[in-house]
Amino acid sequence: MRIATYNVEWFSSLFGRDGRLLEDREWSARYNITRADQLAALGIVFTAMDADAVMIIEAPDNSLRHQTTTQLERFAARYGLRTRKSLMGFDNDTQQEIALLYDPDKLTVRHDPKGDGAQPLPGQPAPRFDGTYRIDLNIDGTMDNVKFSKPPLEVLAETPAGRTFRMIGVHMKSKAPHGAVGPEQIKRVAIENRRKQLAQAIWLRERVLEHLKAGDSLMVMGDFNDGPGLDEYEKLFGRSGVEIVLGWDEPRETRLYDQNARLAFGKKLAAMPYSARFYLAEHGRFFNALLDYVMVSPDLRAMGPKWRIWHPFDDPSCYSTAELREALLTASDHFPVSIDIPL
Repeated sequence: MRIATYNVEWFSSLFGRDGRLLEDREWSARYNITRADQLAALGIVFTAMDADAVMIIEAPDNSLRHQTTTQLERFAARYGLRTRKSLMGFDNDTQQEIALLYDPDKLTVRHDPKGDGAQPLPGQPAPRFDGTYRIDLNIDGTMDNVKFSKPPLEVLAETPAGRTFRMIGVHMKSKAPHGAVGPEQIKRVAIENRRKQLAQAIWLRERVLEHLKAGDSLMVMGDFNDGPGLDEYEKLFGRSGVEIVLGWDEPRETRLYDQNARLAFGKKLAAMPYSARFYLAEHGRFFNALLDYVMVSPDLRAMGPKWRIWHPFDDPSCYSTAELREALLTASDHFPVSIDIPL
């Protein structure tokens, strides 16, 4: 079975107010790319992936006028994808939902959130992801309230053979100091954002530990907006959000595993794995980053999953297939990350 995660940059802008696909020559939210070209490129990428389920990050907006699931299923029907059914959990106000596009012949799925909306007593499950998490962010003796702007999607999945496993789709808070002006404000906002992101990671890690204690097979996947060497504040906080969710320094039986994270964090290599590519106008060049992960529980790791980043230049098959290479560059600033696992 192939499970993937894919951050599709501003997928929402490819649909009209009525939820219909905008296959026209107007500009998409991607620079110098039309909506028709981006949609066609996405069709090529999804077809080439041929996944059984794709956790879509930045899925189309959900509202009274247009539903995320309907828009994704229209997209799948237009491009003949077997991942033709969609599931989402809690919506949000950012126009960037988290949703699962899946093959109903291969999986039965449902949204299965854990916890409740209130901060629990010690020893009880962490709050539900659409609730509030209380933590002392500033280490000043005052508890702060943390919320997810994009609550993670918790999925309970079952194969036709009766094998169950869980998926948690994640889009962690960006650390970028958006809207800040001047070096002091930029520094302050960047540190505040990192604190909030680490709090979200701690909250998510609590849920991971609950599932591992229950013996659940678990995948945690999506865009963590974090990784090695991404900003100058890493040493200030000691650990990244990715390391927290993985349980990097914890006993092996409570760790999650991601092959690309192990390569990136375990050793300083000349050749790093990357899952995203951004243009930095002030430097006149592209910047590569590892932001997207598929983390698995110890029992799933023991099944020998194979990771793949569908990078247009680093993956030999993607690079040698010109149509796919160009489609990956046109479709999004992130590239899909998949695992093949014998579920």
